[in-house]
Amino acid sequence: MRKIGLFISSVQNEFLEERKLLFEYLISDPLLGKFFEPFLFELLPSIDQTAENYYIREVESCDVYIGLFGKEYGNQDKNGVSPTEKEFDRATLHHKTRLIFLTTHDKNERHAKQNKLIAKAQDALIRKTFGNIEQLKSAVYSSLIRFLEEKEIIRTLPFDATLHTSATLKDIDPEKIQSFVRLAQSKRGFPIQPSEPIEKILTHLNLFQNERLTNAAILLFGYDPQRFFINSEVRCASFVGTVVEKPIPSYKVFKGNVFELIDQALEFVLSKLDYRIETRSESTSIPGSYEIPKEVIAEALVNAIAHRDYTSNASVQVMLFRNRLEIWNPGLLPLGWTVEKLKQLHSSVPANPLLAEPLYLAGYIERMGTGTSDIVKKTLDAGLKEPIFVQDSDFKVVIFRGSKLANNEGQNDTQYAKDSEQIQDKFGTNSEQIRNKFGINVLKTIELIAQNPEITAAEIASKLVLNKRTIENYLSILKEHNYLSREGSKKNGKYLILIKID
Repeated sequence: MRKIGLFISSVQNEFLEERKLLFEYLISDPLLGKFFEPFLFELLPSIDQTAENYYIREVESCDVYIGLFGKEYGNQDKNGVSPTEKEFDRATLHHKTRLIFLTTHDKNERHAKQNKLIAKAQDALIRKTFGNIEQLKSAVYSSLIRFLEEKEIIRTLPFDATLHTSATLKDIDPEKIQSFVRLAQSKRGFPIQPSEPIEKILTHLNLFQNERLTNAAILLFGYDPQRFFINSEVRCASFVGTVVEKPIPSYKVFKGNVFELIDQALEFVLSKLDYRIETRSESTSIPGSYEIPKEVIAEALVNAIAHRDYTSNASVQVMLFRNRLEIWNPGLLPLGWTVEKLKQLHSSVPANPLLAEPLYLAGYIERMGTGTSDIVKKTLDAGLKEPIFVQDSDFKVVIFRGSKLANNEGQNDTQYAKDSEQIQDKFGTNSEQIRNKFGINVLKTIELIAQNPEITAAEIASKLVLNKRTIENYLSILKEHNYLSREGSKKNGKYLILIKID
């Protein structure tokens, strides 16, 4: 079998020792040495052609490009381009598998052109960071093993298809299976009846083999999946401002099977969003909409929970900020995929296929392979900014909150400044601090209370065109920071503003 060519690219002087040690590791490792043949330019004997022509030819003939990116950019030619960037560009042009490993230096420590090269690489690659040679070896090893698995050069079962060593049918909840079957029948015409033995249902779903349960069976239908996989929980937090900072107004850790995790996380996010009640037209019911479409949030949550890496010790994280929703999961795109590809119609390559199929049957996934492209389309249809997908050590989707509900995030700068100035006149320097930390709506809440200390949360919500729950959240935060207190009962009391008023 022909060995797989590896081209190691970097600024040679900066990584002289690392290049040599990495080369020796690759050729001596019992597994990697069997499949890969690394190339180092400095180990070649003298040649009769220019160095540039030779290393460009080697990039074109390799199968995998490994880039070590540190502080230095390297020597530049007459056009201001370094050999490292030329090698990267040539690997990109010829559609090579590109693996980038970054040092842990801060951006301000790197050469300006090196930062631009890293930015060029970030949308198309799987990137990992390293602080020493051992971390570099580990990162390269895991990436190359994944390459071999995805090329089916070596074969291992996906995590969800692996048979669990200790779980039994006693750990599976029959009621959860029956509920799933009824739902799958109504959504997709599932052919098996709820009354059938759970062994038959699980076998039909490829979740029970040789009298043993797969990991997916536990995650889907277990009484307590976190007893077996503690990291399968979902952590949700909401923040008043635009950054992570304490105190956190609301923080929840959800446990349960994958269906319950999706439902609980979705309810958490929806409970924090503004909800617009529209006018009744032809229907007798009153229509309404969340500032981020419910189906967009659900799709992003399903993707995070279904496609995450369950071998990681990290959990799915959901963070709601004043201007955006972020959903993180420990997972990687298939090798060769880019975040741009996610925005288009693409084939379905689920990281956990045995998890994805029941989610589809239960209606949690509408069409296989369209989740991310649907997120983009539906957010744009709702008048929101295009969401951002980020692949780094984790996968993240950023969905921006809307301006349609008059939540002032979409105000133009002139109106925003005008509102701030008016409140500044009333509350002095404290207002600037509150606005920067909590946003203009919190300031407007204080202004309304100053005008009428006996005003209710419902009345504030009506005046600001926000829901009551959002206003109650604002009031709670103001009390926690000693900007506000309440005197008397909820119905008959009044608010006391504790901040200085000029």
